[in-house]
Amino acid sequence: MLRAPSNFEATLKLLPRRHYSAAAIGFALALYGLVLATAREVRRRISPQTILGATACTGWATLRRWTRAVAHRRLFAALPSSAPSAMLRRVAASAAASLAAYADPTSRGEALEHRAFLGAAHAA
Repeated sequence: MLRAPSNFEATLKLLPRRHYSAAAIGFALALYGLVLATAREVRRRISPQTILGATACTGWATLRRWTRAVAHRRLFAALPSSAPSAMLRRVAASAAASLAAYADPTSRGEALEHRAFLGAAHAA
């Protein structure tokens, strides 16, 4: 069960020029990179939008933008960089694992994707 971190407001804070919180983005990266969920499944779990456009059939453009932003160090810039030729899913996995390390030590028993959610809130 996903618990609210001690600084709950940090999980709700939207990142600059993003429509999602750092925690939500970290969770999305973990679902895509570590859980190996499809982009469509990640969108279903993260996005509040219920009406989707035609491009939603091929994935989630926002997830691709976030992952590219991580790869180019425009998002979560403090994380270790990925190999320049890394595929997007590998970039997401590396970022999510690094974000999980930022989670409070009391969350060690949680699933890695939940720890990425918590860690992203602290890393932002």
